[in-house]
Amino acid sequence: MSDQLKNSKVIVTGATGFIGQILVPELVSAGLEVIVVGRDKARLTAAFPDLKSCTYDEMPQQGEDADLLVHLAVINNTSDVDSATFDAVNTDLTIKLAQQARDMNIRQFVNVSSLHALPDGPQTDYARSKRAAITKLEQMQLTFITTLFLPAVYGDRFAGKLAKLNNLPRPVARALFALLAAAKPTLHISRLAQTLINMIGQQNPATLILTDGQENNFIYRGIKRSLDLLFVVTVIGLLWWLLLGVWIAVKVGSAGPGIFAQERVGQFGKIFTCYKFRTMQQGTKHMGTHEVSAASVTKLGGILRKTKIDELPQIWNLLCNDMSLIGPRPGLPVQKQLFTARQSAGVFQVKPGISGLAQVNNIDMSDPDKLAVWDARYIALQSLVLDFKITIRTIRGGGQGDKIQRV
Repeated sequence: MSDQLKNSKVIVTGATGFIGQILVPELVSAGLEVIVVGRDKARLTAAFPDLKSCTYDEMPQQGEDADLLVHLAVINNTSDVDSATFDAVNTDLTIKLAQQARDMNIRQFVNVSSLHALPDGPQTDYARSKRAAITKLEQMQLTFITTLFLPAVYGDRFAGKLAKLNNLPRPVARALFALLAAAKPTLHISRLAQTLINMIGQQNPATLILTDGQENNFIYRGIKRSLDLLFVVTVIGLLWWLLLGVWIAVKVGSAGPGIFAQERVGQFGKIFTCYKFRTMQQGTKHMGTHEVSAASVTKLGGILRKTKIDELPQIWNLLCNDMSLIGPRPGLPVQKQLFTARQSAGVFQVKPGISGLAQVNNIDMSDPDKLAVWDARYIALQSLVLDFKITIRTIRGGGQGDKIQRV
C-alpha cells in the first residue's frame, strides 16, 4: 500500500455487527486510520478499545475530511421490528449520513446493502427500505456515493444462516461451505476490505455487486460441466429425430446448408465456431441479428428462432467446451463496441452460454453497453440457483433472442 493510503482516514458505521467486527481489523491491518461510529459509544469502545469511536452526533467533529465512509448500520431481515423502524434506520439514517458526508467533505460514501435489495429481490421490509434509500441517494446526484451489494459475507467464522458451520470440524465445514457457495454467491471479508481500500481516491461506480464469483469453486464448475454434458446426451438420445428432421426441412425449405456456422467470441476472447440451424437466407451478411432485416429470415427460420430449436446444434459447442448452457450470449468478432464493453466489464472470464441472464430479461446486442452491464451482473451473481432460474425462464419462453430489424 502507498504511503498516501496508509494515512487515509476511514469511518465505519455499524461496526459492532458481524461484518463490521471482521472488516475493521482488516482495514486496520492495512494501515488505515479507522473511526467507528454508532449510537452506543460504550459498546463501540468495548469492541474496539484501541480505535477512536464516536456517536453519530459527534461524527462531524471526529471524521471531517475522511477519505471513506463505509455505512454498515442496518436493521436486517432477522430483526423483529415494525416497518417504521426499518424506514428510520435503513432509509432515513442512510440519507442523513450521506448528507453529513457531503457537508464533511468526505471523499467517498459507500452504502453497503445485501443482494436482497436489488430491484428484482424479495419484497421484505428490509429490501423495501434499502431500495428506498438507494433511490433517494440516486436523486441526490452526488458522484461520491456508491451502493455496494453484498451476498453472505464470511471470514474465519460464519454468521447468519451459515453460523451452524462453526460447530463442525473445519475440513467438513469448508467442504459444506464450498457446496453452499456453489448454490448461492458468497464473499470473503478480505475481498471486501481490498475493494474498499481500492475505492480510496478513485472515481467509483454508482452501484457495484461484489462477490467471490465461481471461478475458483471446483464444485460449481464440476456440476455446471456435468449438467452441460448431461444436456448433450439427452438431446442426442431423445431428440436425434428432431435434429435430423429440422436439418432436412431447412435444406429443403431454402437454398443453403442446414447448419449455419459462424465465428463467435468466447472465453478469454478466444474465437470459436458456433453452430445453429440456418434461419436466414443464404448470403445474409455476417452482422448482429439486430442489424439484419426481417426479410432475411426464412419462414421456417422464424419458427425455429421463436421456439429456440435453432440453438440445438450448439450441443457440439457444449461438447467441445466452447460454451455452457447458461452464460453471456457470444458476440461476433465484428461487434467491436460490444467486445470493448465486455472486455472492460470482465465478461470474457466465463464461457458464453446458449441462454443467459440478459436474454431472459429481454436485453440484446442492440445495446452493447447495457448488455455488458447485465453480463457482468450474471458473473457476479453466478450460482447453481441462478443458472436453474435462467434455465426455467428460458424453457418458459423468456428471451426471444436478438431483435431483428422490422424493415
